[in-house]
Amino acid sequence: MKKVHLVGLVIIAVAIGFIISVAGDYSSYETFERAKKVPEKDVQIVGYLVTDKEMYYDPVKDPNYFTFYMRDKDSSVHKVILYNSKPRDFERSEQLVVTGRMQGDEFVAKSILMKCPSKYTDNELVLSKEAPAG
Repeated sequence: MKKVHLVGLVIIAVAIGFIISVAGDYSSYETFERAKKVPEKDVQIVGYLVTDKEMYYDPVKDPNYFTFYMRDKDSSVHKVILYNSKPRDFERSEQLVVTGRMQGDEFVAKSILMKCPSKYTDNELVLSKEAPAG
């Protein structure tokens, strides 16, 4: 084998190792309690919006400050702070994935992914299969 081929294989192996190590940081979802144990590390937490607790967003006072409460998969509820504007249709989301770090009892999110309800519900599917009147 030529030296060029060996160097190429080494570069590919290093690149694959780097990709795997970076992907390993976000390979699984954590809970708030586990995130408290590693406050220096960004984690992803999957959960649900707690609708009976206060959600705060005042775009006139500060358009880059939004807070809400979220319940994780262990049913632990914590305040989440996002230093960004409130996402559109936030209240309609079925599930949330927040990425960020714990600071005390609050989770400071860098980003939020929302899983919104499907626009195709069972009722709409049944209606679309009905034969036209006539």
